[in-house]
Amino acid sequence: MAEAGSSSEALARRHPVTPDGRYFVVRGRLWRLSNPALSDDERRRLVSELMSARSAVRTARADAEALKAARDRVHAAKVALGERGPAWWTDGAPDLNRKLARNTPYATWYDAQDADEPR
Repeated sequence: MAEAGSSSEALARRHPVTPDGRYFVVRGRLWRLSNPALSDDERRRLVSELMSARSAVRTARADAEALKAARDRVHAAKVALGERGPAWWTDGAPDLNRKLARNTPYATWYDAQDADEPR
C-alpha cells in the first residue's frame, strides 16, 4: 500500500512504481497501489484496519470460522483502499493487477528500470 508523499517515495526506493502511479512492481509483477484520492485520515484508518485484520488471520489459523471472518476483513480493507475491487482510475484503462509487467503496456518502461530488481 503506497501512501501519498513520503510513503510512496519510500516504496519507490524498494520497488519501481509505474509512471502513472497505479502499480508498484515486485519480482516482475504489477501490484495495484491504493487510491491516491483517499484522505490521509481515511488511509490511516484503513491501513490500521488492514493490519488488525492481518493479525486476526495469524491468530485464527486453527479456527476455520474465525479465519474466514479475518480474511473477509482483509479483503474489505483492501477493497476500501483501492488495492482490490474496481479500479480507482476513471480513464477506462484496464486493471493489470498481478500481471507480469513484461506482458503489459508497461513492458518498455519496466525494461528500463534498475537491473537490481529481480525479474
